[in-house]
Amino acid sequence: MRVVHIAPGDGGRCVAANAGVRALETEYVVLHDDDDRWHPAFLERTVAWLDAHAAHAAVSAATEIVYEENRGGTWVEVGRAPFWAGMSRISLGEMMSVNRAVPISVVYRRRLHEEIGWYDETLDAVEDWDLYLRMLRDHEIGFLAGEPLAFWTQRPDSVGLDANSMFGLAAEHARDDAVVRDRALAEWVHREGPGLPLYLASLQTQLAAHVDEAVDRLRAELREDVRREIDAHQPLLSRVRRLRSRLRR
Repeated sequence: MRVVHIAPGDGGRCVAANAGVRALETEYVVLHDDDDRWHPAFLERTVAWLDAHAAHAAVSAATEIVYEENRGGTWVEVGRAPFWAGMSRISLGEMMSVNRAVPISVVYRRRLHEEIGWYDETLDAVEDWDLYLRMLRDHEIGFLAGEPLAFWTQRPDSVGLDANSMFGLAAEHARDDAVVRDRALAEWVHREGPGLPLYLASLQTQLAAHVDEAVDRLRAELREDVRREIDAHQPLLSRVRRLRSRLRR
């Protein structure tokens, strides 16, 4: 294995990722954060998948979240959980809702950058999700289900360099998620006009109002049911409450 060190320059994560990818001469690419890990068979199985599925732009492997805490200066594993348990494929529809893959689990073809562009250096977060969305416009991303082959470390209580970006850059994630969505919406409106988005936004507002009304109605019914139950089992309290009501008049 040949390791090339690229001197750090100005810019954030996307700048660093693009610099690394541009320096590659390989067919495939994967971004490996320093605190994440692979199963020993990860590269063998992902590369075999891409070799066997020429139409696939990338492949993602089943992933397990590894939770860690800092105890006395040492990071200690405290738990594990599946990332998107039961997932069997990478779906554009589901990916549009929320990111279903993390960089440690995804191997993709380097030549794709010539077609869909590089990591968006205007983003401070969600750059991987943005890239996957661009891939899925015209290509499939395969999925290796079953035994986890990628292990995504999360340190929810950490800050600074030790923090996972999902927690340490939570505000940036929310902001850039909206940026990516607004950009895609603007492309749609420019091409198709604002009619459908305006109609859907109106439906969403109406639905939210109906839900609020239903919740208020259920709360009122629940309060009445509780009051009847109390009155049935504790008639003295019921009489005291009625007496107080009369005295207030």
